[in-house]
Amino acid sequence: MKATVDRIEGTQAVLVSREDVPVTFNLPATFLGDAKEGEIVDITVKRDTDSTADAKQRVSSLIEKLKQKSKPQ
Repeated sequence: MKATVDRIEGTQAVLVSREDVPVTFNLPATFLGDAKEGEIVDITVKRDTDSTADAKQRVSSLIEKLKQKSKPQ
């Protein structure tokens, strides 16, 4: 998605998407590198399936540990 850097407010950058129906949103200004107000940036979001699977495994493991602790002995 392409967006225009509308302005920088402190540590937040306000961006406006370049879609047919523009959407305004904020990002930490540090995410923009050296992009300045008025410049167009390309924003990409990519799923990280490996990290998601790892996180699910960790949560499942913690749930199992809690279940074992809560069982009457």
